[in-house]
Amino acid sequence: MAGRNGRTVRDLRRGNRTAVLQRLYFDGPLSRFELGPATGLSSGSVSNVVADLVGDGLVEEAGSVDSDGGRPRTLLRVAPHSGQMIGVDVGETRVRVELFDLALTELARTERPLTPQGYDVDVIVGHIRDGIAEVLGAEQAVPGRLLGVGVGVPGIVEHTPDRGAVVHGQTIGWSAVPLERLLRATSPLPDTVPYFIDNGAKTLGQAEMWFGAGRGARNAVVVLFGSGVGACLVTPEVEHGRAVEWGHLTVRVRGRRCRCGAPGCLEAYAGAESLLARWREEGGRPPEGADEETALTAMLAAAYPPEGTAPDPVALAVLEETAEYLGAGLSDLINLFQPERILIGGWAGLQLGARFLPAVRRHATTYALRHPADKVAIDLGRLGPDAVTVGAAILPLADFFAGGGRRPEPSGEDRLPAWRTALRERAPR
Repeated sequence: MAGRNGRTVRDLRRGNRTAVLQRLYFDGPLSRFELGPATGLSSGSVSNVVADLVGDGLVEEAGSVDSDGGRPRTLLRVAPHSGQMIGVDVGETRVRVELFDLALTELARTERPLTPQGYDVDVIVGHIRDGIAEVLGAEQAVPGRLLGVGVGVPGIVEHTPDRGAVVHGQTIGWSAVPLERLLRATSPLPDTVPYFIDNGAKTLGQAEMWFGAGRGARNAVVVLFGSGVGACLVTPEVEHGRAVEWGHLTVRVRGRRCRCGAPGCLEAYAGAESLLARWREEGGRPPEGADEETALTAMLAAAYPPEGTAPDPVALAVLEETAEYLGAGLSDLINLFQPERILIGGWAGLQLGARFLPAVRRHATTYALRHPADKVAIDLGRLGPDAVTVGAAILPLADFFAGGGRRPEPSGEDRLPAWRTALRERAPR
C-alpha cells in the first residue's frame, strides 16, 4: 500500500535498511543507541532493522563499550565477508581486475598488459572475462556472494534501455561499443549478477570521495592524469559524481593534434602521452621500447637528478610547460565550478607527485579568478594507483546499499509466488 507521498511499506523498509547499513559502513562500529540519532530512526525501528540485517548475515557484533551506569552497549558493524565485488580498470597500459570483500579489502588481483594496439574491443572483452574468471577462482572467492562487477573505462558512457552501457571512446577508437552486452554475452556469471560500467575518472572520483582525500567535501573535482586527462565533478546536486571530458577543453587554437582528432585540446599538452612525445620532439631520449610509465620515470629522473648532477634542461622545460598547461586547465574548473578541493590522481599524476604540485598550484592561481582560487585546495589523491579499480568496485556496493542490502531475487522456479511475497511484505517488523 502506498502512502500520501507515494512510498510503499516496502520502500520505507528498504530506506531504513539503507540508512542503517550506510551509517554502520562509514561511521561504525556503532551501538543501537548511537544508530538512532545517526539515522533519524526511532529506537524500535533501529531494533527491527538491525535484527533483520543480522538475520541476513549483513551485520555482526564487533565488541562492546561501557554505557553511563548501565549495561555495556554492543557495537555493530557491516560484516566484511557477507558480500564481494569485482572492480575492473580498463586503463591505458593494462586491464586490472580485483576482487574485494565488503570492507574493500583486496582478496585477489590480476593484470593484463595492453600494447599500443590493445584497445581492440574483442581483446578488452577477453581480458575482462578472463580476469573475472581468474579472481573468482582464488581461494578467498565466494562466487555466490558476488554483488556485481564494476568497470571503469575511458570515454563517455551512455546507459541505454536496450543495449545497456554503451561506450563512446573517441581517443581509443571506440564508437558506440555495447560493452555491457558484449561482456554479458561471454560472461560465465549468472544473469542475476549485474555489471556497472562508467567512466574511469568517475570511478576514481567515487573512491576518493568515499575513502580518500575528498571525504567530507561537498563540492570537489577529482582529476585523472594518465596517458590522457579527465575529471569527475562532485556537487550536492551530483552526489555520486559526473564525468566531464575536461581533457578535451580547447586550450590553444590551431594547437597540437589531440588523440581525439581535434586541435589544441588540453590532453594534447597535459597528458603523459603528449608530454613524452614533446620530450622526444625536443631531443629527449626515453628508454628504447619502454612503456609510458617507465618512460615517464626516466624523464622525471632526467629533470630532477640527484643533488650534484645537472638536470636535463629539455626534460625540465617540458615538465614546467606541462605544469602551466595543467594549472591553466585547473583554473577553468575553478572558475566554472568553484570547488572546495581539486584532487589529482591517476598513475601519471601520482608519479609526478609532490615535486610537480607546487608549480601546478601556482599556475592555477595565476589563471583563475581570485575569489574562487582563494577557497580551493589542490592536492594529490590518497588512494594510489588502484583508486580506479576501488571506485569501480564501489559501483555495485553503492547499488547494493541503495537497495537496502537485498540481493537480486533468483529467476525461475526459485522465486516466491506473488501471494506469498505480498503476505511477507505486509507482516509487521
